[in-house]
Amino acid sequence: MKLDREFYSRDTLTVARELLGKVLVHNINGQKLRGIIVETEAYLGLRDKAAHSYGGRKTKRVESMYDLPGTAYVFFIYGMYYCFNIVTERIGVPEAVLIRGIEPIEGLDFMARNRFGVDYDNLTKRQKRNLTNGPGKLSIAFNIDKSLDGVDLCGDSLYLEHGDGKKFNIVQTKRIGIDYAEEARDFPYRFYIQGNPYVSKL
Repeated sequence: MKLDREFYSRDTLTVARELLGKVLVHNINGQKLRGIIVETEAYLGLRDKAAHSYGGRKTKRVESMYDLPGTAYVFFIYGMYYCFNIVTERIGVPEAVLIRGIEPIEGLDFMARNRFGVDYDNLTKRQKRNLTNGPGKLSIAFNIDKSLDGVDLCGDSLYLEHGDGKKFNIVQTKRIGIDYAEEARDFPYRFYIQGNPYVSKL
């Protein structure tokens, strides 16, 4: 069952935690891609120096962060990778959750070709582990780019589903790769499923 607007319209840290175990779905060219979210990071907008919207920034890049909860916010990083985020809270409050790691469950050949140019069965063990264990990697595998920035995740092309309800332990810790963010680099806004091999950095 698809997640509705109400799920996203809540405290960002709560959403970041509860996104673990949910399933990201991308329907593209007749192919359905699905994967379980195993790692997230929360970015708390105006008061979070690690957020692109810190202090109320309103550039073209961050417009989607001010949109409805349940909107996709996709940005380009290092001149190489796209990062997929989910807008939370309420319209006008620029907070979002970065999806950092996904366990692939459907459309594996499509994902493998996107990442490595071969079908899944032809990947090495290392390539399989590295298929979607990072924000840039999962965006390549799931064919997520800037064209999906601002897409409504309550629609039919890119959306999230409830998971299978399987129990797991959640680890809460500091975010990764934000040393520029002064005191915000130590905020415990990263969540991941303990022991899952698709967490980007254990």
